[in-house]
Amino acid sequence: MLKANKISYAHRKFSILEDIDVSVNHGELLVIVGPNGAGKSTLLSLLANEMGKNESSSILFKRKSFEEWDDKELPRHKAKFSQSNSHDIPLSIKDVVMMGRYPYFNTTPQKQDNDAVTKAMQETDVEALATRDYNLLSGGEKQRVHLARVLAQLDNDVANKLIFLDEPLNNLDVLHQHRILHTIKNFTERGNTAIMVLHDLNLAAQFADTVMLLKRGKIVSHDVPDKVFTREIISSVYNFPCTVCPNPVNKNPLIIFGT
Repeated sequence: MLKANKISYAHRKFSILEDIDVSVNHGELLVIVGPNGAGKSTLLSLLANEMGKNESSSILFKRKSFEEWDDKELPRHKAKFSQSNSHDIPLSIKDVVMMGRYPYFNTTPQKQDNDAVTKAMQETDVEALATRDYNLLSGGEKQRVHLARVLAQLDNDVANKLIFLDEPLNNLDVLHQHRILHTIKNFTERGNTAIMVLHDLNLAAQFADTVMLLKRGKIVSHDVPDKVFTREIISSVYNFPCTVCPNPVNKNPLIIFGT
């Protein structure tokens, strides 16, 4: 689905990422984790083609460079949820979610657009807020609205779609964290792919197919969760003691810090 080689990035001569290789398969949920400043969001933006072309690196999406994609066709195949969104949008919730359908119509939404918006709002539990003013929502509600917008964008008959998610669980309570993660997991189980940045290691262990652990712009480990989340690796990367034991629910790694 996506293959990137030698991803490097520096800002004002300060190295943020150094020689990162990424390969993500169809139907895979890759979660990127690491301490603050590890380069997680920068890597996600580079993989999503949001920071311009880097001559020293190579990124192929469905075996084509982003430059080879038609600008009108690409939004049907990939979408990105960003960590930061505008806090001042003078629109209703439904209108904000409808922004995800802009690649599909010129002036007036069609039935399939309204259906996609309704479905996305149901999945993110904001349908009851549809007519409310976006600016009056809480931080968690705004987060779910933008997730709905991204999901609505990819509601089409294209096979093997790709979604990028940068900290999609910010400001969400436990119920909505798990609800969103199950939605993303269902998305990948239909043959699509997701690349997501998370801080919660236990949620990453529970939902990820593969995990990439970064520290200071370099890959420390990239493997299945139980190979990445070991006591030695986690304690070293985060410089904080931890215990790793099997999760009694699903046998995935369970990380307990401070012990």
